[in-house]
Formats: sequence, structure tokens, C-alpha cells
Amino acid sequence: MKRDINAIIAEMTLEEKAGLCSGKDTWHLKAVERLRIPSIMVSDGPHGLRKQSGETDNLGLYSSIKSVCFPAACATAASFDEKLLERLGDTLGEECRAEGLAVLLGPAMNIKRSPLCGRNFEYFSEDPYLTGKLAAAQIRGIQSHNVGASPKHFAANNQEFRRMTCSSDMDSKTLREIYLHGFEIAVKEAKPWTMMCSYNKINGTYVGENYELLTNILRNEWGFDGFVVSDWGAVNERVPAVKAGLDLEMPYSDGVGDKKLVEAVRDGLLDEKILDNAVARILDIVFRYADAKAENIQFDRAKHHEIATDTAKKCAVLMKNENELLPLSRQTKVAYIGPFAKEPRYQGGGSSHVNAYKVTGALTAAVNSSNITYADGFGIDGDSLSKEEIAAAVEIAENADSAVIFAGLPESYESEGYDRKHMRLPQSQNELIAKIAAVQPNTAVVLHIGSPVEMPWAKDVSAILNMYLGGEGVGEAADALIYGDAEPCGRLPESFPLRLEDTPCYLDFPGDGEKTVYSEGVYVGYRYYDAKNIEVLYPFGHGLSYTQFEYSDISLTDNDPYKVSVNVKNTGCREGTETVQIYITSDALLYKKLAGFAKVTLQSGESKRVQIKIDERAYEQYSEKLGGWYCAGGEFTVFAAHSSRDIRLNTTVKLSANKVVPLKVDNNTTIAELLSHPTTRPVIEKMLANFKTAISGGKDKEVSPQQSMIMREMAMSLPLRSLPGLQLVKADQVDMLIIQLNDIIKNN
Repeated sequence: MKRDINAIIAEMTLEEKAGLCSGKDTWHLKAVERLRIPSIMVSDGPHGLRKQSGETDNLGLYSSIKSVCFPAACATAASFDEKLLERLGDTLGEECRAEGLAVLLGPAMNIKRSPLCGRNFEYFSEDPYLTGKLAAAQIRGIQSHNVGASPKHFAANNQEFRRMTCSSDMDSKTLREIYLHGFEIAVKEAKPWTMMCSYNKINGTYVGENYELLTNILRNEWGFDGFVVSDWGAVNERVPAVKAGLDLEMPYSDGVGDKKLVEAVRDGLLDEKILDNAVARILDIVFRYADAKAENIQFDRAKHHEIATDTAKKCAVLMKNENELLPLSRQTKVAYIGPFAKEPRYQGGGSSHVNAYKVTGALTAAVNSSNITYADGFGIDGDSLSKEEIAAAVEIAENADSAVIFAGLPESYESEGYDRKHMRLPQSQNELIAKIAAVQPNTAVVLHIGSPVEMPWAKDVSAILNMYLGGEGVGEAADALIYGDAEPCGRLPESFPLRLEDTPCYLDFPGDGEKTVYSEGVYVGYRYYDAKNIEVLYPFGHGLSYTQFEYSDISLTDNDPYKVSVNVKNTGCREGTETVQIYITSDALLYKKLAGFAKVTLQSGESKRVQIKIDERAYEQYSEKLGGWYCAGGEFTVFAAHSSRDIRLNTTVKLSANKVVPLKVDNNTTIAELLSHPTTRPVIEKMLANFKTAISGGKDKEVSPQQSMIMREMAMSLPLRSLPGLQLVKADQVDMLIIQLNDIIKNN
């Protein structure tokens, strides 16, 4: 059905327009029955429906309908698998249609700036490219059912501490390259129906009132054509928010926001056309859903549970496997220790909390339960530890062929609303793991965590299998992985530092409550650790397999810098899946960054040539002076890698600059700045030759290569005003030189 939205808006009263721009209640938009505008329902969450029949509870404290709980984003990001994320989105979209939901509030795609952020379990990665590609895939899957996705939280919502008032302060390069790039990819590749703005300020301005962000960048630059919805309770001032481009206020504000909009229009403080545009964007989505609505849609929860379990298998990261302890044989005697073996931690706390359809622990899932002995070892809250529990756990571990400890963070450690204070597991768990490892050399630790933890026992255990928060099927998945019925093929989407003090934002996170300064700039996660060569526990992209892979023959396909190919061979004795990661760096880019990735499954001995597409922004950086992206040109190194620290091959490519950063020459412009600009470089190179002559004392004196290098480096930081003192130009010639250089820049 083709709707004439402009005609419908023309028939609406001012009060109806304002009313449509806020919620009816916590989860519904208002209807206008006389104009046949239906009410639609939205719901959390990114990894499972949290549909509620009531009108309250936007924090996930009370029960919702029974739904399949899929792995959280901390886990799905470890898949490095766009097809898997699209399947997840497709499954969620089918459930939304069946449950009458028009918009699913997700995926959550904020950058993991610090491992302490309480909501990191719900976010994908510390890397914007990986975040954007996986989010786009999930959005495409959701929206294939004519259900809208709402990526969140736009943008720079990287902590829970004072999240509703704190300002995230950073330069434009950091904002664009790290905190917006993932959203840009998602918008351009998946065209989400809606976008949820974050609570926080950026550089002192609430995101919900930020015209540059919501209109200039999101809509005008990226082409977003859906509506922007506030995070629940994120609106500071309603009228400035509408002017900035925030269309829908959620939840219901008891009519306060609607009244302000009506009064602003009547008082001439708000152009009614701006309000009409907001209404039009909302109506477009309302009708897009309503007009595609099909009746009697049902879905098979048991089948979706199987998808959740299969997803968990593909997201698990084998972080350590000394002496190939895993997979275990089902014929051996194994000690299972830890209450997470019976009741796994499979999701985080807060608004994404799902009332799971079916949860099975690894102990119940084990088909060889007769060969397994069990002891709690510690309390499920993670804090209690009795001598009796320790003794029982140590005894069964000592008498078994191997021990598997199911450890992790209790739900109270990770939740929306507050940040973690440290990176430690509960001390009771650390103590128990150490005691078990001391008596049983064949000890494996299975982790249920939403973000990195310190592992003081990492060198003492033989294997570490990170399940992250793997959804309701995590126990069945863990069983399949432990015994080799499935292969771990996940890769870490975040760095695991050795200590909290090593993290790039340690001194600035979470700020003073009024602002948090992003002084680390673009050096987030592995960009920082790799640039400073800081030792980490496990690097970004790391993950082992039950087989091995060999790389060879890297090249640019058809000499296209955006297409890389490499041979990958499975040199082990069983089938396995490798994730080829492409990183790019250059002197101009300053840091090494992920630019592409691809998964390949190979039989034992099999070899394939893997083609990897490169991020369109891979060779570019953002310039505040240009107000946009540019390639500085020069030689770039392209790495094929198993992780950010495990580089297998590299090649180089030379590219020309596509833009030149503007340069306004004045007395304090340095020699280095002039040398970096292609139009002024020839003039300065000639001047440096004169500088060498002046320093050496005359044309007839020989200057060694080392002396020449020293002279050149000395000159780099010199401002133009210092040249007369070095007898390079006369004092009255400096102004003329500045004019000449500016003319050269202008005319080229």
C-alpha cells in the first residue's frame, strides 16, 4: 500500500504531531486512530527478545516473555563471521514478526574503550571496523523480515558511570576514526530503520541535541533516512533535541515533551516544518512495518535454541591449549569443578536480560556423565569458599585424568548501570584454580565472562576456553567443544591486558563525573598495545584451533589495493577453520589497524586461496583541517595475520595522496610542516641544502652523511622566524618568503 505521508501530516493537528514524537508508554508509540496511524511496539534486545506485556521496567529487572537467549555481542564478535551474524539477525527478525514487534533495539555497538565498562558484554569490540561489519550483518538479517533494527548507542557511550550527564571529550580525529566509524559502516551497508542516540554529552553537548552529529553527519553525510530515537530517558531539552534531529522521545514523558513542542511552534521558537520532518520519518517506519505485517506467524523455539547453541560453538575462543590437552576423550575420567558447570553464566544484566527459553549446563549436557565427577569448589556468587568445598574439589581433581574448572564473573560484576572496579575474578575462584592446577597438571579452565579478566593462574593451567556469555546453549556448546564434537574457531575481538594499569585510558577512565577526557586519542585497544609494544596476556585477534594453519603467497588481487589474497593450508590432522586478518599501517597512519578479515574452513591437508576485501577507509585518516577523510599517500604495509601480534606475511603498496591537508604559512610554521606539504617541499629542500653549507662553514668543506642527517633533523622543528639567525634568509626577506609559500599553496 502506497501511503501519502505528506497528505497525512497535513491532516494532523499540531498536538497530534507532537504526540507522535514521544512514546505512548515504555514500549509503544502512539496511534492516531482517526487517520489510521497504528501504534507499534519496540523491544530490547540485541541477543534475544525482552518483550513485556506491562508498561514499566526499562532496566530488565522483571520478567518478560519466554524467549531464546542467543550469545551476547561479546561472544558473537569473536566469531569474526558476518554470515553468522546475519543468520542471528534473521532469527531475531523472525521472532520479532511473530511477537508483533516493529523495532528491535540493537545491536549495541559502542567501542570497548576500557575493559571496565559495565556494559561491554553487550558491545562487539575495541575495533570499529569489526564492530561495523558485524553490526551491519546483524541489521540486514533483522530487517529482512520487515522489522526495524536500532543500532545503539550513538555515540561514545563507553562507560556507565554518570552516563546520563557525563561528557565524552575528544578531538574530531578520534571521534571519526574510532567512535563513529563502526556506525558509519552499519548505516551505509545495512540502512537501519532507526538509530538510538546515547545519554552522554560529546565535548559538552548532549548527543540528543547535537545537530552536527544527528543531522550533518548521520543524515547529510552518511545518508541515514530513518528516525532517531532517544535512549530511554535520554532527552535533556525537547525542543533543541528536535531541532538537532532527534525525532522520537522514549519512553512516555507524561505529555511534558509534547507540550513543549506545541508551545515552541506557537511561540515561533520551532519551525513547524522541522516537526513535520520528524513526524514524516516516524510515519515512514510505522507504515513500513504495518503495511508488511503478516498474520499467524510462528517460530520454532526448539529450532532457534539449536541455532543459539551452534552460534555459541562458533564464538568460543581457545586461548591456550598446552600439550593439546583439549579435546578430551569421553572415555577418560574427568573432574568438573565450579557451579557454572551446572548453572552457566550466559548473559549480562540490565535492559538486555532475556527470560530464557531453555538453559542446559555443561554437566547436564555431557553424554558421558558416568565418567564425570563433580564438586562446587566455590559459590555461584563467586565470593564464598569453604575448606570443605576446596578439599572436595581438590580430591576429585587429583583422582581424575583431567580437571575442567568452570569459572567466570558473577552477574553482579557486569551489568548496565555501573562499571567494574577491577579486572579480577572473585578471589575464591583464583585460589581454587591455583590449588587444582597444583595437583592436576591436565587442568582446563572454561570461562564465562563478558569482558577481559586478569588470569594469575594462566601459566599453571594447560588449557583456557573462553565461552564469553554464550547464550542459553552455552553449556551444550561447551560440552561439544571440550570433547571435540565441535572446533573452537573464535578470535578475541578485544585485547586481554595483563593489568588494568596497562590499559590506554587507565588515568582518565571514567573521569570526574562531569567529563571523561579521551586523552589516548586513536590509540584504543591493540592500536595502543602494539604501538607501544606492551606485553599483553592475549592479543586482539588471538585464538587457537584443534589444528594448525600455514600462510603463503600474499598479493594484491589484480593490483587492487582493496583486494588481498593469500594461500592458507591446514597442516594439521583434522578439519579446522582459520580467520585471516588483514592489518594496514604506514608512516602517515601512525598505527596498525584491522582492515579486513575472512574465514576459511579446510580439511586436513587442504589449501585454498582466500580473498579478503579491504575497508574503504583502510588507507585514509580523518583531518580536522580538511573536515574529512584523506589518503596521505606513500608506501603502506599490508599484513596477513593470525592476530594483531601474530603476523604471517606482508606486502607493500604505494598510493598517491588524494587530498592535501591545508597549510597556512606564518612566522611559526616549521620546516617539517613545509616538507610534508608537496607544493612547498621543493622550496624547502633547496633551503636545507643552503643550511648544510652554512653550518659546515662553506662550500669547500666536506659533510659526512651522519652530519648531514643530524643537520636535517635539527632543522625539522625550526620555525620560519628563526631562519635569519641561521643566515638562510635575511630578516627583511622572511615576510616575502611567507607570501611566496602561501601563493605556491594557493596556486597548486
